[in-house]
Amino acid sequence: MSLQPEKKNPKKATFGLSLHDAVLKPSLTGLCQSEKNAYQLILDFMEPGQMLELDKLNFLNAVEILSSLVRDQTNGNMNNYYPKTLLAKKIEKLILEESTEILDSSVREQAMLCIVILSQVKPPFHFGQKLELVSSCVTSIFSLPLITPSLDRKESASLYLQTIQALDDMLQALVMEDLKPNMFILQSFLEIILPWLTQSDKMHKQIRALGSISRLLRFICNFSDVSNMASFSIIGKLIGTFSLLCLDTSQEISAAALEALYYLFTILVLQRRVRLKMETVLKNLQKHFRGNWMANMQNLTLFFRKYLTPIERADMILVAMEAMTSGSKNDVFAASQMLKMVLQHPFPEVAKVPEIIQFIYYCIDRVTEKTVQGAIMKVFQLLVQSHTDEVILSLFKIKEQSESGIHRSWEILASFPKGYGMIMDYLLQRILSSLTPNDQQTDHKTELSAMIATRAIHEMLLVPSHQGEVQTYFAPLFVVLLFQISFLVTKESTVIPDERNESKYVDSVSSSVEALKTLMRSSGYTDHMSYIQTVGAWELLVSPERHYSGVTLLARSLAIKNCWHNRPVFSFLIRTLQDPHCANYFTALVFLAELLRCPDVAGAVDAVSTRILANWFRCEELSTGRLLLQIAEIFTKHKNTIMHLQILHPYMLSYCYSTSSDLVMETFLTLQRILKNLTWQHFSTFITHLAFNLEHFFEEESEQLRLIIFTIYSSILAKVSRKTLDFPLKHQVLNSIVLLVSHLEDVNADVEEVCRVSLCNTATILGWSKLKGVFTKKDVFTILIALLQHERSKALWLLKQSVALFKSPQGPIRQVAVWFSGQIIRILNREEKEKIEDERAALMCMQKDPDPTVSCLTMQTFYILEAKNVVPEPKTFFSCLCSKRLHRR
Repeated sequence: MSLQPEKKNPKKATFGLSLHDAVLKPSLTGLCQSEKNAYQLILDFMEPGQMLELDKLNFLNAVEILSSLVRDQTNGNMNNYYPKTLLAKKIEKLILEESTEILDSSVREQAMLCIVILSQVKPPFHFGQKLELVSSCVTSIFSLPLITPSLDRKESASLYLQTIQALDDMLQALVMEDLKPNMFILQSFLEIILPWLTQSDKMHKQIRALGSISRLLRFICNFSDVSNMASFSIIGKLIGTFSLLCLDTSQEISAAALEALYYLFTILVLQRRVRLKMETVLKNLQKHFRGNWMANMQNLTLFFRKYLTPIERADMILVAMEAMTSGSKNDVFAASQMLKMVLQHPFPEVAKVPEIIQFIYYCIDRVTEKTVQGAIMKVFQLLVQSHTDEVILSLFKIKEQSESGIHRSWEILASFPKGYGMIMDYLLQRILSSLTPNDQQTDHKTELSAMIATRAIHEMLLVPSHQGEVQTYFAPLFVVLLFQISFLVTKESTVIPDERNESKYVDSVSSSVEALKTLMRSSGYTDHMSYIQTVGAWELLVSPERHYSGVTLLARSLAIKNCWHNRPVFSFLIRTLQDPHCANYFTALVFLAELLRCPDVAGAVDAVSTRILANWFRCEELSTGRLLLQIAEIFTKHKNTIMHLQILHPYMLSYCYSTSSDLVMETFLTLQRILKNLTWQHFSTFITHLAFNLEHFFEEESEQLRLIIFTIYSSILAKVSRKTLDFPLKHQVLNSIVLLVSHLEDVNADVEEVCRVSLCNTATILGWSKLKGVFTKKDVFTILIALLQHERSKALWLLKQSVALFKSPQGPIRQVAVWFSGQIIRILNREEKEKIEDERAALMCMQKDPDPTVSCLTMQTFYILEAKNVVPEPKTFFSCLCSKRLHRR
């Protein structure tokens, strides 16, 4: 099949980037010619537009070629050539474009097979896109009319069977995850297909849906290991549905339903590992009743895991541990062997955890035999892994009862392999979940509060034998504890209804601060601690009014002292900000605004982290906006961050149009400072976009803001040379000349001075050497006459610029605009006069200007023009500036 695309019409000029320009430019070195052609064809056909059937098939074939190339590469990734998400979207669009009235094309089949190949290359499809693809394909195929095999429709029936097979292949490919089926994804697919079975009144649609479900379940039966089986919560619904359909009057539907039910039962047997029949269990018990000791212990293990309740398991463990501490060697051996048999991973659910922990705590020092100690430690370890909340609460309860030797319990808690890290991760998650907004919290309920989790972290930090591991957990511990303090100080401190809650609040804040201090002390940051103490950061940190000043000083201490963990802290903050619902975003941004001043951290900034920060520009809260603008300005201070500044540019410019006037002012002040550090060579695109954005603000009523706008524009012109001035900036510069001249009459004298400088820069970059002297010394009217004489060929353009200034809020500006419009109209020839009907109407409306000077000048202008027969009577009467034609313009 040819991969050559049809010739397309030349593209129209546009200021925006095309999809082709936005795609990563990969290296095609090493690719054969067919692969290069396939890549180029994909780029061509990804552009919007209608495609013929042959084009679609060529495109799909090209995607398959590129996918095969990526699949055969070591660590291949489709995104290195073209975003996989966009390819899938395009394929989905091709499927949806196919007619649901007739099946006469193989586009559907090839598209689904293409999805199968795409699913085999990295990156994996995200869950939402899988659902979209399945929904589109199912709708496209199931909506087709009934297709039955016959001699006259042989090709259509064959194509239908091939298309159905392609759908099955696609469903099977998409349900897989990490080389095994994901039952949560399977359930989502079935929820898409089921309505076609349960809500459709067309038998052929029901058969299609049932057949697809049946074949998909049959595919799952081939795997003894699946993922997310606990999330497969649709089993009851499926069994009910299939059972009802087994009695359907249609033999075809009933047979398909019975088959689907069989496959579902097979899955349950394979995945649930259902209990053996009671007869078998009794038979084995009878067989081993007088057998050896090991055989009976195996039966005990079976009962312990499958038949005992949690309370019964706890009682059995307590009895075994009491026997181990009785002093009898025989009891110790038997109990140790029993625990060794029954306490194998995974550990089943048990009750009475506080009693077991308390027993271990008080008996562990009395046990000297290594075997017994190992068995007790095994129990403790399994309880920590499966009942972490209850274990930690039990340890604090023991601490309240007796202070002696309490750290011994925490040493035991952290003593088993990887135990310290597992517990720290668990405690960190507990604190983070408490800081999550209520609508984002998980359904997991725990008795372990954030305060207790913080105290537990403090205790773990005091364990002397694990000081080395503290370094590994410094970044997440530091950030999470800081978030905890921020939450308590800025939110909970405002709601303290009674003395009891106030005491609890003070304890929580104190515990968090002490844990943070202990963390820094344990990590060897004594110099940092001294600096923080000297600047009073700890006191500010717990002050609701000045809390964020404390956060700033804390971050500054890490930046100034070049903390070893600055980069990990930065990375953890960025990962936190990935969540758009992050409740602690403001604290994170305050901290980052200081941390980014550290050269080591600035060197770690990349495009990914910059885009995460850029996403927060969607927040238009003034305090947040100021922080983000501050961060953007800091990006200009380091050679690495300034490379990524272009990612923030469009988001910064969006703040110019904020509904908050304070944020708009802050944005332009920041842009004014940032512009000083930008060169035309590296940031010409941004500077050009900024120049175009300024057009909307030249007539701002605020004198301060207007001065800033003109100052920024003057700075832009100063960065441009005649050699670098090209379209579209040249167009913008020419379009602003009348505006600059008119604002020599601005009520703000500073604006007048800036405009004079801008006009001189304009004359320089445009090569208007004769006008430069006029721009420098002459008055407004002399400059305008000289400009009109110099650019006579652009008279109509100058007239439009002048008329646009009729809406200026300043009377002197409107006066200059009216006068200059009259001067231009006087010199127009007959052909040019026929093109200015709208401008004449706008000028006529200026006779009603609220400024009497402007209205009087307008009337005089018309008298002069009529006397010279320059302005004939208008064809229609324009009552005001808001005529239909002007409104349309």
